[in-house]
Parts: sequence; structure tokens; C-alpha cells
Amino acid sequence: MGRRLRNRIIYQYQKTTIMLLATQLERVFLLKDKGQEIKLTDPEPKWSVEAVLNFYANTYPILTTAKVSAPVIRDDTVQYRFESVMGTKG
Repeated sequence: MGRRLRNRIIYQYQKTTIMLLATQLERVFLLKDKGQEIKLTDPEPKWSVEAVLNFYANTYPILTTAKVSAPVIRDDTVQYRFESVMGTKG
């Protein structure tokens, strides 16, 4: 999976040069469990999002049936939301 980057452009008007600075954004994983929003840190930035989901499924069993929403860039982080897909019987 590619890394999400936010580009910052710094202009130097005296020399009319443009410098492009790319920074890697931190990944954050969000989970709603029993009505509470839980913020999970990235255990290993090299892991895929699915690997992180499997890692946290050991602690949060609700994640065994969860799906991952599309990433959202907010507050200089890339936020992924783990959403439960538990259905109803019937």
C-alpha cells in the first residue's frame, strides 16, 4: 500500500525557487465499541491496513467481522475507521 503524503510548498521569493517538502503522515485507526470511540495507534507503519486490523482483533473481538473505511486525512494524520459489519439474524 502506498504511503500517504502531504506536500508543503515553501516559496523563496528572493531567488524565485520553489522547494517541495513531503512528509509522511501518521496513520490512526478508529473503532467504535460499546458506544465509545477508541483511537488505536499504528503498531507497525510497514504493515498493511488489513494486517493492523488482524493485530487488533486479538484485543477487540468485534474486529474479526469489521471492514475498513476509506482513509480520511484530518489533523495531519491519515485516519482509518474500523466498522463493524455484524448483521441481524432472520
